[in-house]
Amino acid sequence: MTILERDRARLSAPRKSAGASMTPWLVASLALLAVAVILSLCLGARSIPLGTVWDALFHFDPAVAEQAIVRESRVMRTIIGLLAGSALALAGALTQTVTRNPLADPGLLGINAGASLAIVVGITFFGIRTFSGQLWLAFLGAALACIAAFAIGGRGAGMSSPVRLALGGAALTAVLGSVTTGLLLMNPDALNNFRFWLAGSLIARTSAPFIPLAIAGALAVLLTAFATRSLSALALGDDAAASLGTRPGRTRALVMVAVTVLAGLATALAGPIAFIGLAVPHLVRGVTGARLSWLFGLSLPVGAAVILLCDVAGRLVARPGEISVGVTTALLGGALLAFMARRLTVVTL
Repeated sequence: MTILERDRARLSAPRKSAGASMTPWLVASLALLAVAVILSLCLGARSIPLGTVWDALFHFDPAVAEQAIVRESRVMRTIIGLLAGSALALAGALTQTVTRNPLADPGLLGINAGASLAIVVGITFFGIRTFSGQLWLAFLGAALACIAAFAIGGRGAGMSSPVRLALGGAALTAVLGSVTTGLLLMNPDALNNFRFWLAGSLIARTSAPFIPLAIAGALAVLLTAFATRSLSALALGDDAAASLGTRPGRTRALVMVAVTVLAGLATALAGPIAFIGLAVPHLVRGVTGARLSWLFGLSLPVGAAVILLCDVAGRLVARPGEISVGVTTALLGGALLAFMARRLTVVTL
């Protein structure tokens, strides 16, 4: 049997045993997510009993202040955490896979920087201060930054190079970040409006179009599922993948569309939150190894659970105030990555 035939057989072989071995981890990740959701609904500046939370969800009485807090604030905050956390984690896993860079996250490709710059430009030159307006600006900025990263990374075959793509994204991030900082320094009013968003927060925004965002996220997940097999082939190298019928350039383009949607969604909802897209795929990969379908699938609930737990920690530490989730994820994420660097072996891509 030739090497090409062995590679083709490995990609097409049934993986029932792998699925069976991963089922307990799937159950554990869903259980962790359920605990995180309960804590997010119950804990904050004021602790609310679980029974009251249940009544607020299924037997709502607007005359009860604690039920109103759950309905009007914590439910929306939890939904934002679910969407943003799962989107960031999956975007990070996709970015690390497509660039073959274990330190990659959506920020490496300039997507977060593009979204930030678009919002600052909208505030500074067009006076756009509504959340819905800034959300669509973030999506537009993320999409343009992704296109620019591909353009900077090379032409033709160069677009298929993960190294060029990462370098182009890093250069773009530096340039866009500098422009954003310059605009904010020249416009104190824009800085005041942008400062809270920049820290990253899950505070509920009543004008958030959750249904369109959820649909966009679901389409990105479906696109990821469609591209998973091709990404597995790319792990063998571009030449071997092409021999197996995969088109590396097209596959990376499809994946980057999914990453753009996911990162734009998360950044628009919660701001540029660090750590989730970088560290969660590392945690999950320690369990799944190189099995991309399980890596992507488990990243969704684990990412959502981690961001909710970090948000709860920020609410509890600074009672009756709170620390923005972007701060807690950076603190906890830095400590966790330092521990992983010393204790664990990073699974190479």
